[in-house]
Amino acid sequence: MGSVDIALPLIDLSGYIRPDATEESRQRVIDEVRDACEQFGFFQATGHGVDLALQKGLLQSLDTFFGQSKEEKLKLSFLSNSCRRGYEASGMSIRDGDPLADSKEAFYIGPEDAEIEPPGLYGPNVWPTNLPGSTFRDPVWAYYEATFQLGRTIWEILLQGLGHPATVLDVFAKRPLVPMKMIRYPPASQHLPGQFGVGAHTDFGGVTVLLQEPGKEGLEVWHEEARPESTETTGSWVPVPAIENVYVINCGDMIQRWSTRRYKSARHRVVNKADVQRLSCATFWHGDLYATDPLNPGNGDTECIGQLLFKRFKNQFSFTKDVAEQLGPQAQAVEGAR
Repeated sequence: MGSVDIALPLIDLSGYIRPDATEESRQRVIDEVRDACEQFGFFQATGHGVDLALQKGLLQSLDTFFGQSKEEKLKLSFLSNSCRRGYEASGMSIRDGDPLADSKEAFYIGPEDAEIEPPGLYGPNVWPTNLPGSTFRDPVWAYYEATFQLGRTIWEILLQGLGHPATVLDVFAKRPLVPMKMIRYPPASQHLPGQFGVGAHTDFGGVTVLLQEPGKEGLEVWHEEARPESTETTGSWVPVPAIENVYVINCGDMIQRWSTRRYKSARHRVVNKADVQRLSCATFWHGDLYATDPLNPGNGDTECIGQLLFKRFKNQFSFTKDVAEQLGPQAQAVEGAR
């Protein structure tokens, strides 16, 4: 079905974030975020605390990096990096069941660790050596740190919306996995027939903090509604505007699971209909590699974040047997069933 006249909620987070926030204003934000994530799994955010200059600097850095030759970018291929950091060329990402690979190209970073640690999800980033630090590395890292903090704040709000104290975050996020994916979508004329910038999918884990290049629409969110007096549901693709200084926030599958499905993990896709490039950047805030569900202890759900990640991406990431062993017996069982 096509899109309809539905809009994602627009929430001002400043009532929670600002230093002089009152208990009443903080609770109002918590309630609005809870309602949005229960209904849509997505919302738009203002008052988020990420400086506009950082956003503009990040987008300029992406334009500079992606504007290089493919040969130059492939020198930083993520396939050559044990931590899957670096460059992903267009056509290298395809999900099971998709007829065509995504048209996007991307560049990945994450927390900066000095050494690679098994199973290869912690480690150092790779950076272009042919670009001055002030052109790429510095603005990208400054932006990453800001959205790292925003993702943590969203987690606090979500937890309180479920009736838990914000301090629960400390239980499962002592050393969280927080990858950032910088993306370029080619002009529509460069797509194959039926090809998406990113095909329909849900996000794997926790909170996603998305920056869209202003004025460059393309993101669509699937919204299901129950039919009156029926057990059936109907749905439509809801277009999400790309507005300057407005973030798009959404929940992933792990949040849906831990919240016992109170919060939705909604399918979404990107369709770049304009004949110009489109830039975006997603910061994914999960939790500790070996953390299990902290909200429902004793419910028998013993799969850790690393195991959930392994199950979701085992075909795309080409995990080795050593990685399966690092992620424990359940992950090994999954690997053995392949």
